[in-house]
Amino acid sequence: MARLKDLYREQAVPKLMEKFGYKNIMEVPKLEKVVINVGAGEARDNSKIINSILDDLAIITGQKAVVCTAKRSVANFKVREGMKIGAKVTLRGEKMYEFIDRLFNLALPRVRDFRGINPKSFDGRGNYNMGVKEQLIFPEIEYDKIDKIRGMDISISTTADSNDEARELLKLLGAPFVK
Repeated sequence: MARLKDLYREQAVPKLMEKFGYKNIMEVPKLEKVVINVGAGEARDNSKIINSILDDLAIITGQKAVVCTAKRSVANFKVREGMKIGAKVTLRGEKMYEFIDRLFNLALPRVRDFRGINPKSFDGRGNYNMGVKEQLIFPEIEYDKIDKIRGMDISISTTADSNDEARELLKLLGAPFVK
């Protein structure tokens, strides 16, 4: 749990300061937050789906999830304003470091034919986004207790100013980028 945070302090900070020429330790980029989002369009027909998504996210992250509702009505998707259409969790601090550690070292290597994560999925401001096709890659989820396989979006926000700084930060934290 504290292993990744210690790794950041002891190894990543000095390497980042040397590589990018930071003069002050406060200039060094760090992780800000991690947002895990699950969209469920089929929840408009069955409201129990949202409850199972909330349970899965709580098991995976160790934190209670928040229900996301539709901001506008869209007739083509049969969605009305205020309908429950997904759930999300925002992680900060120790839980964030623990989740990132489990994601990089336990969950992602369990993906079938895993060769690494895309090093180009940065948004230009130092934030990384990735999608996971099934929640079963997390060891906390029991295969027998899930009703449907669902994917999720994971956004990692950093204080880095550029993609290169954020990529180097995540690489030093153990992100398994494709070589």
